[in-house]
Amino acid sequence: MRKFLPVALAMFLLLAPLAMRAQSADPEAAKNAAQARAALDAMVQALGGQLWLNINNMERHGHIAAFYQGNPDPGTTEYFEFHQWPDHDRIEYTKHRDVVQFYVARQGWEVTYRGKKPLDKDIADDYLRRRDHSIETAVKVWMKDPNTILLYEGQHMSERHLGEQVTLISPQNESITILMDVQTHLPLQRSFQWRDPEYHDKNTDTEEYDDYHTIDGFPTPFTITRLKNGDPVRQYFVDRVSFNQNLQADFWDPDAVARKIKK
Repeated sequence: MRKFLPVALAMFLLLAPLAMRAQSADPEAAKNAAQARAALDAMVQALGGQLWLNINNMERHGHIAAFYQGNPDPGTTEYFEFHQWPDHDRIEYTKHRDVVQFYVARQGWEVTYRGKKPLDKDIADDYLRRRDHSIETAVKVWMKDPNTILLYEGQHMSERHLGEQVTLISPQNESITILMDVQTHLPLQRSFQWRDPEYHDKNTDTEEYDDYHTIDGFPTPFTITRLKNGDPVRQYFVDRVSFNQNLQADFWDPDAVARKIKK
């Protein structure tokens, strides 16, 4: 059963400025916020605590399965994904690693044998939107803001797992909902809503995490499923993960990669 933001929460977003003051003044609201923070703190500890917070970079190598209208496309694509907090991401596609996407700060680039070009705006916006609403961002940015509202929303099910659900609401009325396993405290699901700039309808972006393996002391999901409005769009099957690599000085430079691919 997949849970999306309830109608009551949507109304709450409209009243968030008033809710911030109410949460600090209302003992029950303060108790709820403390319960939400305790659940998030337990999640951070389960992920690796301070060592997880201090991870410099991460690489994932695996395969991507795509879906069209909820049905899987045949075959998978090999990928190598690198992330360095807070805003450096690089994804290499195919076993030859000759199609490379960069998301550095707020810019997106694609590099092929034809050279470097800006990514289509909708592709870049989709990636940056998900990065802005990641669990890492929720913990490292939103939780540190004293004006962020924390809501404990009780226990919910996700793919036969029972979890505790918490929603964080930023001062900008953006929200991130995280579902954490009641036993392991590891993330089961992350979701957020966004409004389509062209059609103005609301969409729900969800990631589900499963098949955890502990790598270098960090529990890491080896199956990640992306959903849009409840329908699967991508599924990532991870083969290998590594942390805190010594990356070359020009690793995040798309021009340097373009020169190498052309050779």
